[in-house]
Amino acid sequence: METRRKFIEKIIKGTCALTLASRIDFSGAKHFNYFGKDAYASTPASHEALYYTKMKNTSVVECSLCPWMCRVPDGSRGLCKVRENRAGTYYTLNYGKPCTIHTDPIEKKPLYHYLPGTNAFSLATAGCNMGCEFCQNWRISQFGPEEVQSIDMPPKNIITAAKKSGAPTIAYTYSEPVIFYEYMRDIAQLARQENIGNVMISNGFIQKEPMKILCKDLTAVKIDFKGFTNTFYRKVCHGELEPVKDTLLLLKEIGIWFEIVVLIVPTLNDSSAEITEMCRWIYKELGPDVPVHFSRYYPTYKIVNIPPTPIRTLERARKIAMDSGMHFAYTGNLPGLDGENTFCPNCKKAIIKRVGYFIESVDMKDGHCAFCGQAIPGVWSQKNALSWYTKGM
Repeated sequence: METRRKFIEKIIKGTCALTLASRIDFSGAKHFNYFGKDAYASTPASHEALYYTKMKNTSVVECSLCPWMCRVPDGSRGLCKVRENRAGTYYTLNYGKPCTIHTDPIEKKPLYHYLPGTNAFSLATAGCNMGCEFCQNWRISQFGPEEVQSIDMPPKNIITAAKKSGAPTIAYTYSEPVIFYEYMRDIAQLARQENIGNVMISNGFIQKEPMKILCKDLTAVKIDFKGFTNTFYRKVCHGELEPVKDTLLLLKEIGIWFEIVVLIVPTLNDSSAEITEMCRWIYKELGPDVPVHFSRYYPTYKIVNIPPTPIRTLERARKIAMDSGMHFAYTGNLPGLDGENTFCPNCKKAIIKRVGYFIESVDMKDGHCAFCGQAIPGVWSQKNALSWYTKGM
């Protein structure tokens, strides 16, 4: 019998092979038969944006999509680099212009309580409304649409490709879906008609109204909670903490399924005091059943002088969360730890065992622990996922 370590090594190699096999490589034309011979995007899109106001007696527009509330003069763009004012009309320049398309395990998002073991047809466009200095996808998130190779792919073509992939879910991910809001919304509405789920993988830096409207066509949300101090958000992420907390509170109020990921960066957001304060806030304001993933940082982009997060730091963060009353605390980006598994909060047995992005075993029945019958919060079937669409928010 092979050891667990050898099994993990096999899984990691399999993960690499799966990623390579499922990735649409936009650097080579030979891949574009899947989308059509004219798939290359030659110029940015010119699709009128949602959520902006024309200022009186001026050509300036004010964007109200995210908390920056950019006031943009004629001929200029917002901080996200993908929205441009043209003579008082605000345009999104990345509509129908994905730069990355993969078919990923849903566990890669990571979503652990949403259709485990299934795939998500995943896409992104260029741009972001933050500037995290540890961003692993900075080559697409920190550039404008002209600077990243993309393809022309309107929403209906995304639906065709998603159906062809066989994935039950479309994921808006990799960069920041908030900045391709209109594209995401239109795809999600079509996906809903085709009984395909929609998940948003986001930093949560969005205004209340657009988030609330979007949730009508989503089936789950994952929020990257960068840290729990405004200093960290401002200096390292170039964002703000309070709007993200507001988004989490809104998701709780709406009732949509959501999970939280915290990337632990040594010396910057890894103190026991900060993690304890964050976990207590989550427990008090969002409840004990929200899954919280503590993920391992690796040096990249602008932060390359800090070594990867130690194993003991992730395990300490997970213990703090559990000691704070959280039922589902996980460790991520590091296969082989107990923190990858889902444990029943009642009988404490492992009911979903994972290795990396792969499922080893599931001991659940109809959303309940197979050992003691305890109900486990989550979205465990496609029927369960699609039922959100009929709740009439």
